[in-house]
Amino acid sequence: MKDSLSLLETLCNAPGVSGFEGDIQAIMREELSELETEIVTDNLGSIIARDSDKGPRILVAGHMDEIGFMVRLITKQGFIRFSALGGWWDQVLLSQRVAIYGSKGPIIGIIGSKPPHVLSEEERKKPVEKQEMFIDVGAFSDNEVIAMGIQPGDPIVPVSPFTCMGNEDMYIGKALDNRVGCAICIETLKILKNTGHPNQLYIAGTVQEEVGLRGAQTAGTLVEPDIALAFEVAIAGDTPGIDENKAQAKLGKGPVIFLLDRSLIPNLRLRDLAFETAKEMGIEYQVDIMEGGSTDAGRLSLVKSGVPSLCIGVPVRYIHSHTGVINIQDYYKAIELTSAIVSKLDAENVALIKKVW
Repeated sequence: MKDSLSLLETLCNAPGVSGFEGDIQAIMREELSELETEIVTDNLGSIIARDSDKGPRILVAGHMDEIGFMVRLITKQGFIRFSALGGWWDQVLLSQRVAIYGSKGPIIGIIGSKPPHVLSEEERKKPVEKQEMFIDVGAFSDNEVIAMGIQPGDPIVPVSPFTCMGNEDMYIGKALDNRVGCAICIETLKILKNTGHPNQLYIAGTVQEEVGLRGAQTAGTLVEPDIALAFEVAIAGDTPGIDENKAQAKLGKGPVIFLLDRSLIPNLRLRDLAFETAKEMGIEYQVDIMEGGSTDAGRLSLVKSGVPSLCIGVPVRYIHSHTGVINIQDYYKAIELTSAIVSKLDAENVALIKKVW
């Protein structure tokens, strides 16, 4: 069984864009199997493990998918046009390496466009849009590309290995959004397996969050939880040019408890329990609002007649690009906080949280 850092590294380096999360599911299945849990999947591919069959149903979830692309067509000249899977800002794409996962294994390519030397003055003033870009895999015809095992519909994954930076607490890598959440769920179960918990604990790795929170809906329907906690990344606002009114989270200052996102106003008693637990344990935490995005917690809150839900995040710089940056201490603190919150969710506290005003 991997330690916390190795698990995060393995999850981040593995390919798993929306709709193609099989490798991530396999890693989670291996880890969860070693913890002797009952494992099922929903019909979209989300993986769910249950520990214990007594007490209220507590679901902790992180989405397995990362943003990426799909092969749309192959040109006669051997270049690949692509469609986005998830929300990409066009300006972060050019000259980035990608891997296309076809029938013969990954093929490395680079996202290209016309060089500035051949652009008109008017063209130079405009950002290049995705539909004008292409992927170069070193081929000279469509037949060469096809011989590489590539065809329309194949997933395309950013190339950005998990790496420690100059500061030993700082790491860069792809897919931190949201392999961080998947790792937190697994690590929480490891802790609670040793300390015990007063509930039925469900661990979920959901699919297709980046394209519409789809796996949260199907996994939530399968579990029918009493309480749901979703784990995400928070937008780090500690780099030049970001107004703290838009993003307050800072790396190294602890996990983020979301007060609001586009899909969820959290259950207030559950939110306050998270605050109280962090203070009791001396865990530094942050709060933030994410008006420009939605999370699995929002979709989980709508299962059946409603599920009290909360989203907790780990701050990450440069999300929805090829490479994010994380302070690993925030990840460790999120695991510690999560296990403490779940350990408090006994029948009495759950009944209180679910009580309608």
